[in-house]
Amino acid sequence: MSDFILAAASYEKQKYYLEPKFQALPESIQEEIRIICVTTAQKLGCTFLMGFRQNGEIYFETVKREDDFNFDEIGAELEVKEIIRKQKSLLASLTAWFTIFFTEEGEKLKDKLLEESENGETLYKN
Repeated sequence: MSDFILAAASYEKQKYYLEPKFQALPESIQEEIRIICVTTAQKLGCTFLMGFRQNGEIYFETVKREDDFNFDEIGAELEVKEIIRKQKSLLASLTAWFTIFFTEEGEKLKDKLLEESENGETLYKN
């Protein structure tokens, strides 16, 4: 199994893409993701991707044109670090959401919670 692309934006083609299976996300979250991808692609002059690893970890990727010898790799890394710093809460929420709905670990957690609720057990304790 491979990684999952959440969204991508291309500076060169002036296009944005959100993976259809992630359109269940609230519109406000989708908009934040769109802003991150589009502004970063525009700032760096590349294609910018946001996605999930198998374990739910979010990754970012910059894809430059082969003939773009002026692409600033260090600047791109710094830009990604800035996104991670500024969007810490959003990224943590996305990671939790993906883990619950798209990983085996999340399926086990959902099954356990359903089983507990069907048995009348308390789902949480104070």
